[in-house]
Amino acid sequence: MNRLLTICILSLCCAVQPVMAQNDPKAKTVLDAVTKKISGSKGIKASLVVRLTDVKGKVTDTKKGTVSLKGQKYHVALGGQEIICDTKTVWNYNKEAKEVQVSNYNPDEQTLSPAKLFTLNFYDKEYKYKYTGTKKLSNKDCDVIELVPVSTTKQFTKVELLIDKKTSTIAGGNIWQKNGSKVQCEINNFTPNSNIPDTYFTYDAKAHPGVEVVDLR
Repeated sequence: MNRLLTICILSLCCAVQPVMAQNDPKAKTVLDAVTKKISGSKGIKASLVVRLTDVKGKVTDTKKGTVSLKGQKYHVALGGQEIICDTKTVWNYNKEAKEVQVSNYNPDEQTLSPAKLFTLNFYDKEYKYKYTGTKKLSNKDCDVIELVPVSTTKQFTKVELLIDKKTSTIAGGNIWQKNGSKVQCEINNFTPNSNIPDTYFTYDAKAHPGVEVVDLR
């Protein structure tokens, strides 16, 4: 599940070419509406449920957590793991292991950051995308957008985003991994314009006595 959390918020490789001509205008309209709705928000909070299913479709793990965003800063808490980023440093804290890994923030690293997923037009250059219809998710009427990464080096083969028609926000989605398993994510209690202090996007060592620091910088 630790890797599941990373996959849910990982960014994709750089050095891919725009694929606008190959994409679905209807899908772009929906995705652009999400960007417009969220990009002006001073801060975002949401709760989420993440489920991992195996190749047979059986749910093997479920975790509940929260995600907070402020510009490009983010703080994701899922189960006993937290990933915190202030746009300079990334802290990956594992409560059970009593360990925090510290690394430099690299926007071009092969991860899909929450800031990218929720607020940026990353899909224009990094995915082929199309509108595939509608679905209901927890009584929400959602548009469904399928995104396939341009680069074959990604850890996943396809992403399905469910966009709430009423609010133009991401309600959830599915990520198909190369090993045949799938990550399911449902987002609730989406609160834009939240007042979040900058200190929430840094790791406080004093508040975590006895935690081993592994500096990877």
